[in-house]
Amino acid sequence: EQLDQARLELDIAHRKGDLAKAGEITYGLIPELEQKLKEHVDQSQSQTLKEEVTEEDIASIVSRWTGIPIDKMLEGEREKLLTMEDQMRSRVLGQDEAVSAISNAVRRARSGLQDANRPIGSFLFLGPTGVGKTELAKALASFLFNDEHALLRIDMSEFMEKHAVSRLIGAPPGYVGYEEGGTLTEAVRRRPYQVILFDEIEKAHPDVFNILLQVLDDGRLTDGQGRTVDFKNTLIILTSNLGSEFLSHADFEGEAPKEIRDQVMDVVRSHFRPEFLNRLDDILIFKRLSRAHMKGIVDIQLIRLKKLLEDQKITLELENSAKEWLSNEGYDPVYGARPLKRVIQRSLQNLLASQILEGKIKSGDTVTVTHKDNEGLIFKTSSSGK
Repeated sequence: EQLDQARLELDIAHRKGDLAKAGEITYGLIPELEQKLKEHVDQSQSQTLKEEVTEEDIASIVSRWTGIPIDKMLEGEREKLLTMEDQMRSRVLGQDEAVSAISNAVRRARSGLQDANRPIGSFLFLGPTGVGKTELAKALASFLFNDEHALLRIDMSEFMEKHAVSRLIGAPPGYVGYEEGGTLTEAVRRRPYQVILFDEIEKAHPDVFNILLQVLDDGRLTDGQGRTVDFKNTLIILTSNLGSEFLSHADFEGEAPKEIRDQVMDVVRSHFRPEFLNRLDDILIFKRLSRAHMKGIVDIQLIRLKKLLEDQKITLELENSAKEWLSNEGYDPVYGARPLKRVIQRSLQNLLASQILEGKIKSGDTVTVTHKDNEGLIFKTSSSGK
């Protein structure tokens, strides 16, 4: 009943335009009531009750109300930050320089050695498509804010025209769309702890950079309704393909060679204003992925598929022959690891879906996938009862 009442209040708040109230209900009250309902169900099933309220319990409840990540409230974050590189590398392969630079920036911010009024960090990611720029942003959201969805992704190709720029902060009073709020400011006002990804920033209209300069410098922005939005708990990432022609065919380990870096930076400097580049914490160059990285990326992609199957109590196992075939088929020197997702969908997920619907694969089954040159991928199903 309380949950139904909260949803009714949310609907009323939306109709009245009371966004502060709506945000409080959406990110505070409703998640808490849903969690209470889940805990009640779990307790009734197990018939066991906790006798003590722990520090983690209190931090968890406050976290749901405020949107502040739970680890920020607990001493355990210290150890977590010291092993940040290892956790990032488990999701993003072949980009050690970028991972190290971002980890150091986050540690500086968390230890109080950085201007507290600026964002946690601001980075320009340069490199060809399919090398892990967006994936690293997702990994950061998951690591910093315990939620991969704590990521605001803004496609800057939608802000190429001057009239579109106002959508970021919202229309001024008296103009159409005034009540809607800005794409950027409203999202951060409702969820102040998140990663903000400006995708393909080179396509943005020059006026966009006037807005970004204020965010990078002061850590705040005034929206179309005159409200100040705080960005000091956000991490800002801008991606660009500028100079990728010098990286697409380059093969190097570790930091980019000076010659290649200079070529890329010449292109970047010719496109962006110096005052904008100087306000960024770092400019990171992502190198082209090699075939050697692909097997690890296959494992990362398969973890997600295995989790989906585990929900249906189905176990998926791939032998090395199948993984090697997927890594070879999913690799493209130009597009990096991007084709891999399509190869897994076409060669694995489509066949698994058909066999599940036909009843050939059932709950409790184990599916083993191998590969033979003349036969392609071979699926063998064994039941737990056999």
